[in-house]
Amino acid sequence: MKITSVEPIHLRLPEVNERCDGSQETLVVKVHTDQGIVGLGEVDSSSSVAKAIIEAPLSHKICRGLAECVFGHDPFEIDRLVHRMVEGSIFFGRQGAAIQAMSGIEIALWDIVGKTVGRPVYQLLGGGFRKSFRAYASILFGDTPAETERIGRQLADQGYRAVKFGWGPMGQSEEGDIAHVRSARQGLGPNIELMVDAGLCWDTATAIRRAKQFEPFNLTWLEEPLHPDNLQGYARLSANSPMRIAAGEEICDVAEFRTMMDVGGIDVVQVDVTRVGGLSRAKRIGWDSAERHRLCVNHSYKTGINIAASLHFVAALPNTHYFEYCVEQGALRQTLTRQRFPVVHGEIQVPEAPGLGVELDEAVVAKYRVR
Repeated sequence: MKITSVEPIHLRLPEVNERCDGSQETLVVKVHTDQGIVGLGEVDSSSSVAKAIIEAPLSHKICRGLAECVFGHDPFEIDRLVHRMVEGSIFFGRQGAAIQAMSGIEIALWDIVGKTVGRPVYQLLGGGFRKSFRAYASILFGDTPAETERIGRQLADQGYRAVKFGWGPMGQSEEGDIAHVRSARQGLGPNIELMVDAGLCWDTATAIRRAKQFEPFNLTWLEEPLHPDNLQGYARLSANSPMRIAAGEEICDVAEFRTMMDVGGIDVVQVDVTRVGGLSRAKRIGWDSAERHRLCVNHSYKTGINIAASLHFVAALPNTHYFEYCVEQGALRQTLTRQRFPVVHGEIQVPEAPGLGVELDEAVVAKYRVR
């Protein structure tokens, strides 16, 4: 079997705003083979930039597009092809968008292998430690504390046993920060887990202060209150926080995750398979966190492709039982794949079909494709 082409497909809703909702647009990747088997992947990045990185022609040995790195090769040789992509893009890559773009191709390769051998990807990654995860509803804070409380009550009524609110008004004022977290707890009630994603909004001293102010609201974790480069700040915060500190979704590099754990001291390691270079690198990070006795969770705010790939990823780890489940209602998030991944009694199941276990609704692709 040989790879005959790599097809990056940019999808975008008619209206996209500045709110931190990655489900408004995405880059889907199809990897085609000479045996007619097509693998699906997804990239969480600036889609136009990632698409250009995949499609770029050869400039010289260490400056070539990612598609050119894998064309004509055996899709089963995933590690070798990842190495080719890393080395082929080393002149302009090594971090950021180049690694993010690589994710879409790498995930699609796993999909091809799984479809060919008739097995779900999590089995190919080493086997399923769990087949069911607590899906925490992930959503943005409301514009007002009253709206945040209403959203919390609505999600509690839908049966979620854990909810994460994020970004939005966080960081605008001390009074507002506390009011929104208080309202989230009031809406959820005392028995549903509450996580807060601060969205990189504070300096170190403020983050420590907020962690202590949020203690009465019984947070499962406080997520990304600091800039990802603020390692010493994370170290101070982790040492002084009454609740777990979570971070990692901004990071693409395996070694940087280790540094965030070893220097920053974070308790919850958040890995997005569509950002870190795909499933193999995500698994490396997950096992690094397991060896350090940290909790590892997925970051997932894209479409059903990301959901499926993330489920296979966390299934292959011994140190996780949560699953981030975006509940935004955008059309790409809700309808791009024919599979809907329902949450039943607060739990989500790992796909058992060969490969990732998803297929695209091509009508949705056609409707939102950027020409």
